[in-house]
Amino acid sequence: MHTHNQGKTGQEDSRDRSRGVSGILRNTVTGGYEDILAILEARMEILKIELTEKIALAVALMVVFMLLLGGVIYLIAAAALLIGELLGHYYLGYLSVSLVFLLAVLFFTRIKPDMLKNIIHTILISSHGNKN
Repeated sequence: MHTHNQGKTGQEDSRDRSRGVSGILRNTVTGGYEDILAILEARMEILKIELTEKIALAVALMVVFMLLLGGVIYLIAAAALLIGELLGHYYLGYLSVSLVFLLAVLFFTRIKPDMLKNIIHTILISSHGNKN
């Protein structure tokens, strides 16, 4: 009787097995695993880039906000001085500007508490949709 594997060395026999169904399956699983690792690594790089971009945007917005806040503070002080000069006493200008701020706080906390939240929510939603 002559068998199929008779006369073959061990290396030839293992090569035949690697070409069979188990070899194809092993190569497919190994290739799939490597593909999944490559996809995960690429996704991590994309997430790093996106996170860095969001951090840069947040810091830039904070800088712009701080500059705007400084400008608004000086503008309010100038308005208070102008009003005080028109009324004859500087303290009356600061008092009138302070009353405007206190009335705004009263309005947004007692009269229309949800209005400010809705305005901010609308601004955030509209800025989220604008991607450059």
